[in-house]
Amino acid sequence: MRSFKYIQQLTGMAALILALFACSPEMDDRVDIGAAPTADQLDFTITPGSTDFKFVLTNTSSITGIVSWDLGNGSKSTDASPVANYPLPGDYTITMTMITKGGLATKSKTLTQTKTDYAIFTDEKFIFLSGGADDADGKTWVLDSLASGHLGVGPAGSPGLEWWSAAPLAKQAVKVLYDDEINFKITGFIATLINHGKSYVKGFVNTSPGYSNPVEIDTDYSVNYNPSPGTWFIEERNGKNYLTLGGPTPMFPIFDVGAKNGSYEILKLEENLLELVAIGGDGNAWHYQLIPKGYVKPTVSAELSVVAAAEANTYNISLTNFIIPEGQSISGVTFNFGEGDPVSPADYTSAVAHTYMRQGTYPISAVVSTSVGDLNLSYTLVVSSNHPDYVPFLLDKMIMYNDFSEVSLAPVLGEDCTVSVVTNPDKAYPNRSSNVAFYSKTEQEWANANMKLLPGYRFDLRLVSTFKIMVYGKAGDVVLLKLENTDKGGNAWQTGVELRYTIQAENTWEIVEYNFDGAPTADLSWDPGLIPLMASDVTADDRYNHDYYNIIRIMLNPANKDVGVTHEFYFDELSGPHVEGIKSAKVN
Repeated sequence: MRSFKYIQQLTGMAALILALFACSPEMDDRVDIGAAPTADQLDFTITPGSTDFKFVLTNTSSITGIVSWDLGNGSKSTDASPVANYPLPGDYTITMTMITKGGLATKSKTLTQTKTDYAIFTDEKFIFLSGGADDADGKTWVLDSLASGHLGVGPAGSPGLEWWSAAPLAKQAVKVLYDDEINFKITGFIATLINHGKSYVKGFVNTSPGYSNPVEIDTDYSVNYNPSPGTWFIEERNGKNYLTLGGPTPMFPIFDVGAKNGSYEILKLEENLLELVAIGGDGNAWHYQLIPKGYVKPTVSAELSVVAAAEANTYNISLTNFIIPEGQSISGVTFNFGEGDPVSPADYTSAVAHTYMRQGTYPISAVVSTSVGDLNLSYTLVVSSNHPDYVPFLLDKMIMYNDFSEVSLAPVLGEDCTVSVVTNPDKAYPNRSSNVAFYSKTEQEWANANMKLLPGYRFDLRLVSTFKIMVYGKAGDVVLLKLENTDKGGNAWQTGVELRYTIQAENTWEIVEYNFDGAPTADLSWDPGLIPLMASDVTADDRYNHDYYNIIRIMLNPANKDVGVTHEFYFDELSGPHVEGIKSAKVN
């Protein structure tokens, strides 16, 4: 004999009564505050409904109060006259609870169902959710974590996405959420929550029976919880389909929001999609989107097209070869031409033209906004010559690249080390700056702070070949400054040029000049095939003195990787030759 019976533990009943009557002006005042109701004052009828499996419950008690129902089939209700569904043979214990100002009482009756609603075993909703009668193991669902709106919240009566719609992997930091599963079997209508001993719940339910050790994570709570198998059923109410979950312990689809009566309105139910909304314990609408475990959703795809136009150095950039699966969409695109100038056309299918004034290698990218997250596309464009209208602009003086307070031509980053902006440790001549850079490395021989120019821009050493920084650190430490061309990828270091400086005084600001006049490229004699690439003076060699070097690397005690030893120093006021094509740095 099958049934959906489960026990709901009642706690804090006295507080509940006070709360209910504090806000229940509709309560009949003829009930004395001190008079507790008794079971013989309660009664209800069970009347056949529109089918052999639906029954209408009607309160016929001789007193009035607030009524709630345990329908005996796994469902709860607070409706005045609920319609209950009993599709399988069995004895169902229906319990009505009435709360009055004086207390509460319950009345139970047993409904014996002898018929079977065989239609549910061929109903596509039941099959989509559970796999149907042919799937003995049932069907397992997980949150669609890569989709926007896999969780959400909004006002009651809405789909639950108005106030917050979770971005893809928005709760990635919550380790107990995205690996949880819920399984539905049509045999016995058993629901099983697989949560690995922990569940993620709202704060207002984190003390529910069965939960322990609540820990706040990302505004909600992780709790220790070992759920028992529960029950599920799909029923139609007022033209809408609802998934009802129940059991001896809380049963919910991955994330517990204290759903009213364990009921979840089904917004969409397809073979590979389950979309629900429930009224949570806070009275708000909570949204869920789930997919079958192991299911890989078809994704939006497109290609990035870069086509030369008739005009010099002009290219048409667009998206081509779209594949947009049913139910998905593209809402927009942002193109970046590799010169720090993103463009978002109103129509994502249209082409955008861009003209490059300088020769160089430009990383073109497109971020395509889709219903299942961003699609990132890239293309490397080589512009072989300057535009005919390009007029070189070169100054015979130095410019400030980065003073870590106001001016920043480009950011200074750390590779295998930390580089951070900190307060000046000694605001005294020659450096009274408020902020400076701090470099720290441990066991990394070639760790470096580096400043890379935007694509297409290069250092020009023909008029000025000196770079400057201020340093503050340990006397005897060596500070190396090196120029490289990152177009060479992993071989960039091979054609670099470098100079070194030894700090003279302990913890005192010193001005350091690195003059590359007469400096050769790196020693490549170990590889005879590279010797022809060497230059004895980079400032006199047209292969290196312009349109070549695009990054500065600063190293402390290079080649030193003593175990457990940390090397640190401060530096500031990084400056050097004017960068041809860039007229000014950004002032914060």
